[in-house]
Amino acid sequence: MTTEENVTTDPEALRARAADALETARRRTTLLTSCVEEPELTAQHSPLMSPLVWDLAHIGNQEEQWLLRAVAGQEAMRPEIDPLYDAFEHPRSERPSLPLLAPHEARGYAAEVRGRALDVLETASFALDGPASLTRAGFAFGMIAQHEQQHDETMLITHQLRSGGAALTAPDPEPLAEPFAGPAEVLVPGGPFTMGTSAEPWALDNERPAHVRDVPSFHLDTTPVTNGAYLEFIADGGYRQERWWHPAGWAAVREHGLHAPLFWRREGGDWVRRRFGVSEPVPPDEPVLHVSWYEADAYARWAGRRLPTEEEWEKAARHDPVTGRSRRYPWGDADPTPERANLGQRHLRPAPAGSCAAGESPLGVRQLIGDVWEWTASDFTPYPGFVAYPYREYSEVFFGPEHKVLRGGSFAVADVVCRGTFRNWDYPVRRQIFSGFRTARDAGPAVGEHA
Repeated sequence: MTTEENVTTDPEALRARAADALETARRRTTLLTSCVEEPELTAQHSPLMSPLVWDLAHIGNQEEQWLLRAVAGQEAMRPEIDPLYDAFEHPRSERPSLPLLAPHEARGYAAEVRGRALDVLETASFALDGPASLTRAGFAFGMIAQHEQQHDETMLITHQLRSGGAALTAPDPEPLAEPFAGPAEVLVPGGPFTMGTSAEPWALDNERPAHVRDVPSFHLDTTPVTNGAYLEFIADGGYRQERWWHPAGWAAVREHGLHAPLFWRREGGDWVRRRFGVSEPVPPDEPVLHVSWYEADAYARWAGRRLPTEEEWEKAARHDPVTGRSRRYPWGDADPTPERANLGQRHLRPAPAGSCAAGESPLGVRQLIGDVWEWTASDFTPYPGFVAYPYREYSEVFFGPEHKVLRGGSFAVADVVCRGTFRNWDYPVRRQIFSGFRTARDAGPAVGEHA
């Protein structure tokens, strides 16, 4: 069994990729922080999120700490602000009360850091041999590009939570010429496959190392669960029947009066949703969005199914049953393109279920990358042989049953962050994130208990 993906290892190609990734991330950061007036940058639109101006300066501060100080050995530019932008020192709810940099100061600081970082990039060693280091294969630069894009996704969540009219626009995904008519599910054959990676240069510590998992046969939804399917769960009293819910999920339903995905409401006999400042009818053919793990789990139980485990999801997304090799992506090793995956905030919504035929897996599963983050049944735990790198606070401190794993990325995730091995995690109660799901069942006859 081949355990290594086909990845770029040429140092100069990686240097060019790093420059492009940093530039792409900064264009997006600029868009997200220039489309609203300064009062909206400094306001806290939800206690779950930071003010946008905090994210902007935090992006610059992390870049300074890792690329200028750790890689280049430069003196700190503004050491006094380090504690203000330490994500572990101040919870999000407290950040508006901190003496944060004003918007013009944050922009200037981030721009100055970036100018210096690009100078460092020109001369840094990208050697692939020798001991592990921050510059090996350009890891630190890839890490910082991914970090900025992750905060861009966070800022996009803040834009969704803010009140008022639309501040962002983007074209809609191409509609399907005709409704998807493929099979509702596929059989993923049992057997071993290589999970995780030891070869992807910019993979983060929780994706490592590559190791073999033996997964029994199972059936998996061909597409993510749609709004139309989820509406059937609602109409059948799904939010009113305790039997479908995890106890903590049922407590959340009762405490917060949950009755539909976040941002949905009834208008007369119709369901509408708020999406980036615009109210619109809920589109039945789109993957359902803004549901918690508890909601995903309840739907799956109602449907006589379950959420896939993390290893099941990755096997469906990466394993090639013909060669036995684990690919970088469902379609192969080539980087994502718009035809293969809805990524990078090119659109501000998921594509209709069944889209991106060019991105399907060898078994015919679609939209495993992009569109919506997909909740899995698994807790966020380390792989065998895990080593925290370059700091414990990226992954290690989050391991445990408190967090559930999400896979696949969403329309809000950048290409540089999204790959078949990438692992996201969050509290199972979270709904503001761009989360959806697909369901699975053990190989054998379906048991639709609600039917």
